[in-house]
Amino acid sequence: MATVDTRPAPLTWVGTMPALFVLLWSTGFIGAKLGLPYTEPFTFLLVRFTTLAVILVLASLILRAPWPKNWAEVFHLMVSGLLVHGVYLGAVFYSISIGLSTGITALIVGMQPLLTALVARSYLGEQISPKQWTGLILGFCGIVLVVTRKIAFNSLEGVGVVSAAIALVGITLGVLYQKRHCSGMDLRSGSAIQFIPCVGLMAILASLFESMEITWTGQFVFALVWLVVVLSLGAITLLYILIHRGAATQVASLFYLVPPVVAVLGYFLFGEELGWIAIIGMAVAVLGVALVTADGKKQPQYGR
Repeated sequence: MATVDTRPAPLTWVGTMPALFVLLWSTGFIGAKLGLPYTEPFTFLLVRFTTLAVILVLASLILRAPWPKNWAEVFHLMVSGLLVHGVYLGAVFYSISIGLSTGITALIVGMQPLLTALVARSYLGEQISPKQWTGLILGFCGIVLVVTRKIAFNSLEGVGVVSAAIALVGITLGVLYQKRHCSGMDLRSGSAIQFIPCVGLMAILASLFESMEITWTGQFVFALVWLVVVLSLGAITLLYILIHRGAATQVASLFYLVPPVVAVLGYFLFGEELGWIAIIGMAVAVLGVALVTADGKKQPQYGR
C-alpha cells in the first residue's frame, strides 16, 4: 500500500495544519445543528457517508490511487473508519438529535485527550511528561469553563449522556487505532474503504429506528455539502495527516480547542451568549494545548 508522503512539507503549511484542523472540525457541530431539523441522525449520516464513498472511490479510480495489498490492511481500515466515522459521528448526531445540549456533548467528548493519553501509554508506548499531563488537565478545565453556561438537562439526558460517552470511546479508540495500524494508508483509497462499512452501519440503524424521510431544503443541502466537503474531505484528511506526523496525545490535545471555537462561531453566527467565564476558559484551554504540544520535542512532530 502506498504511504502518506513523508517528505518535509513547507513550514508555513505545516504550521497552519493544526489550527486549520481545529477550525474545520469545529464547524461540524454547526453543520449538524443546521441539518438535523430536516431529517433524523442516522439517515443524515447515511446520505453523507454514501456521497463520500462514491466520491472517494471515483477519485481513487480516476487518479489511480494505490489500494491495499491484502485483506488485513482492508480490515484495519474498516475498523478505523467505523470507530472514527460510524461510532463517533453516529453517537454525536444522535445525542444532539434527542436534545442533549451541545454543552454536555462537548464536555463529554472533550475528555478525549485525557483518555487518549491514558491509553496511548500502554497501546502505543508514548511517554507523557508531567508538563503534558498538566496541559491535559488544564485543557479539560478550560472546556468546562467554556461550556458551563450551555449545560442543560432534559428528560432524555440519560440516553444522551450514554450516547455521548459512546462517541468519546469511538473517537479515542479510532485515533489510537489509526495511529497504530493505518498511518501509512493512501488518503484517497484508504478513506474510501473507511466510509464503506459506515454506509452499511447507518443503513441498518436508519432502517431499524427511523422513518428515513428527508425534507430537502436549501439549508439541509448546504449543511450536507458543508459536512461532506469541509468536514469529511477536509478536516478528516488533516486529522489523518496530523496523526501520521505527530504523537497521538499531541494530536488529541487539539480537540480541547474545539469547544472554544464552537462557542465563538455560535456567538457570531447564531448570536449565542459568550461571557467572560467562557473567554477565560478559552485562554485556559489554549494554555493547556500549548503545554502538551510545546513539550513534544521528544515525540514525532507534525512536520517530520
